Amino acid sequence: MPPETSAASGTPPDEKRPIKVILAKLGLDGHDRGIKVVARALEKSGMDVTYMGMRVTPDEVAERAAELGADVIGISLLSGVHNQLMGKMVKAVEEQEMRGEALIIVGGTIPDSDVEKLKEAGVDGVFPVGSSLRDIERFIRDNFPAK
Repeated sequence: MPPETSAASGTPPDEKRPIKVILAKLGLDGHDRGIKVVARALEKSGMDVTYMGMRVTPDEVAERAAELGADVIGISLLSGVHNQLMGKMVKAVEEQEMRGEALIIVGGTIPDSDVEKLKEAGVDGVFPVGSSLRDIERFIRDNFPAK
Protein backbone atom coordinates (compact mmCIF):
# COMPACT_ATOMS: atom_id res chain seq x y z
CA MET A 1 0.00 0.00 0.00
CA PRO A 2 1.55 3.35 -1.01
CA PRO A 3 1.71 6.25 1.45
CA GLU A 4 -1.43 8.31 2.04
CA THR A 5 -3.85 5.72 0.74
CA SER A 6 -7.29 5.03 2.08
CA ALA A 7 -9.96 2.44 1.57
CA ALA A 8 -12.91 4.75 1.00
CA SER A 9 -15.94 3.70 2.95
CA GLY A 10 -18.63 5.33 0.81
CA THR A 11 -20.88 5.16 3.88
CA PRO A 12 -22.82 8.32 4.75
CA PRO A 13 -21.76 9.74 8.13
CA ASP A 14 -25.19 9.18 9.71
CA GLU A 15 -25.09 5.43 9.01
CA LYS A 16 -22.87 2.81 10.57
CA ARG A 17 -19.42 3.39 9.13
CA PRO A 18 -16.21 1.43 9.23
CA ILE A 19 -13.67 2.05 11.95
CA LYS A 20 -11.20 4.66 10.68
CA VAL A 21 -7.57 3.73 11.27
CA ILE A 22 -4.50 5.84 10.55
CA LEU A 23 -1.14 4.06 10.48
CA ALA A 24 2.35 5.54 10.36
CA LYS A 25 6.06 4.95 10.96
CA LEU A 26 7.58 7.56 13.26
CA GLY A 27 11.21 8.58 13.23
CA LEU A 28 13.93 7.30 10.97
CA ASP A 29 12.98 3.61 10.89
CA GLY A 30 13.09 2.49 7.26
CA HIS A 31 11.42 -0.93 7.45
CA ASP A 32 7.69 -0.91 6.70
CA ARG A 33 6.76 -4.42 5.63
CA GLY A 34 5.02 -5.23 8.92
CA ILE A 35 2.83 -2.14 9.02
CA LYS A 36 1.75 -2.78 5.44
CA VAL A 37 0.70 -6.32 6.40
CA VAL A 38 -1.29 -4.90 9.32
CA ALA A 39 -2.89 -2.28 7.03
CA ARG A 40 -4.03 -4.91 4.55
CA ALA A 41 -5.41 -7.18 7.28
CA LEU A 42 -7.41 -4.33 8.83
CA GLU A 43 -8.74 -3.30 5.40
CA LYS A 44 -9.80 -6.88 4.70
CA SER A 45 -11.66 -6.90 8.02
CA GLY A 46 -13.70 -3.90 6.83
CA MET A 47 -11.86 -1.01 8.43
CA ASP A 48 -11.07 2.23 6.58
CA VAL A 49 -7.25 2.40 6.69
CA THR A 50 -4.94 5.30 5.81
CA TYR A 51 -1.20 4.64 5.82
CA MET A 52 0.84 7.85 6.06
CA GLY A 53 4.14 6.22 5.25
CA MET A 54 7.53 6.46 6.91
CA ARG A 55 9.47 9.21 8.62
CA VAL A 56 6.53 11.26 9.84
CA THR A 57 6.37 13.14 13.13
CA PRO A 58 3.89 12.66 15.98
CA ASP A 59 2.45 16.12 15.23
CA GLU A 60 1.87 15.22 11.57
CA VAL A 61 0.12 12.00 12.54
CA ALA A 62 -2.08 13.68 15.16
CA GLU A 63 -3.06 16.48 12.76
CA ARG A 64 -3.96 14.00 10.01
CA ALA A 65 -5.88 11.82 12.48
CA ALA A 66 -7.90 14.86 13.57
CA GLU A 67 -8.59 15.83 9.93
CA LEU A 68 -9.81 12.32 9.13
CA GLY A 69 -11.73 11.80 12.37
CA ALA A 70 -9.69 8.68 13.04
CA ASP A 71 -10.89 6.15 15.61
CA VAL A 72 -7.48 4.49 15.87
CA ILE A 73 -3.91 5.76 15.55
CA GLY A 74 -1.48 2.90 14.95
CA ILE A 75 2.27 3.39 15.07
CA SER A 76 4.98 0.91 14.06
CA LEU A 77 8.44 1.26 15.62
CA LEU A 78 11.43 -1.00 15.22
CA SER A 79 14.16 1.48 16.13
CA GLY A 80 14.14 1.13 19.92
CA VAL A 81 12.91 4.64 20.64
CA HIS A 82 9.31 3.62 21.30
CA ASN A 83 9.16 5.08 24.83
CA GLN A 84 10.29 8.53 23.70
CA LEU A 85 8.32 8.69 20.47
CA MET A 86 5.10 7.29 21.90
CA GLY A 87 5.22 9.83 24.73
CA LYS A 88 5.40 12.52 22.06
CA MET A 89 2.60 10.81 20.11
CA VAL A 90 0.27 10.81 23.12
CA LYS A 91 1.06 14.49 23.77
CA ALA A 92 0.35 15.38 20.12
CA VAL A 93 -3.00 13.56 20.28
CA GLU A 94 -3.86 15.45 23.48
CA GLU A 95 -2.97 18.75 21.77
CA GLN A 96 -5.42 17.89 18.98
CA GLU A 97 -8.04 17.25 21.71
CA MET A 98 -8.51 13.69 20.46
CA ARG A 99 -7.59 11.84 23.66
CA GLY A 100 -10.50 9.59 24.51
CA GLU A 101 -11.77 9.77 20.93
CA ALA A 102 -9.02 7.74 19.29
CA LEU A 103 -7.25 4.61 20.45
CA ILE A 104 -3.48 4.82 20.32
CA ILE A 105 -1.73 1.54 19.56
CA VAL A 106 1.89 0.68 18.86
CA GLY A 107 3.57 -2.36 17.42
CA GLY A 108 7.09 -3.44 16.67
CA THR A 109 10.28 -4.33 18.47
CA ILE A 110 9.09 -3.65 22.00
CA PRO A 111 10.53 -5.55 24.97
CA ASP A 112 8.07 -6.96 27.49
CA SER A 113 9.66 -4.73 30.13
CA ASP A 114 8.44 -1.62 28.24
CA VAL A 115 4.79 -2.60 27.77
CA GLU A 116 3.60 -1.21 31.12
CA LYS A 117 5.66 1.98 30.67
CA LEU A 118 3.95 2.59 27.34
CA LYS A 119 0.49 2.00 28.82
CA GLU A 120 1.27 4.34 31.73
CA ALA A 121 2.30 6.96 29.16
CA GLY A 122 -1.17 6.72 27.57
CA VAL A 123 -0.80 4.07 24.88
CA ASP A 124 -3.94 1.93 24.78
CA GLY A 125 -2.56 -1.20 23.12
CA VAL A 126 0.94 -2.62 22.64
CA PHE A 127 1.67 -5.32 20.07
CA PRO A 128 5.27 -6.58 20.08
CA VAL A 129 6.76 -8.43 17.11
CA GLY A 130 4.94 -11.74 16.73
CA SER A 131 1.50 -10.42 17.76
CA SER A 132 -1.28 -11.92 15.68
CA LEU A 133 -3.21 -9.85 13.18
CA ARG A 134 -6.39 -11.29 14.64
CA ASP A 135 -5.42 -10.01 18.12
CA ILE A 136 -4.81 -6.50 16.75
CA GLU A 137 -8.16 -6.47 14.96
CA ARG A 138 -9.98 -7.86 18.01
CA PHE A 139 -8.38 -5.28 20.30
CA ILE A 140 -9.49 -2.45 18.01
CA ARG A 141 -13.04 -3.74 17.68
CA ASP A 142 -13.38 -4.37 21.41
CA ASN A 143 -11.90 -1.03 22.50
CA PHE A 144 -12.44 1.69 19.93
CA PRO A 145 -14.42 4.61 21.38
CA ALA A 146 -18.00 5.05 20.31
CA LYS A 147 -18.50 8.43 18.68
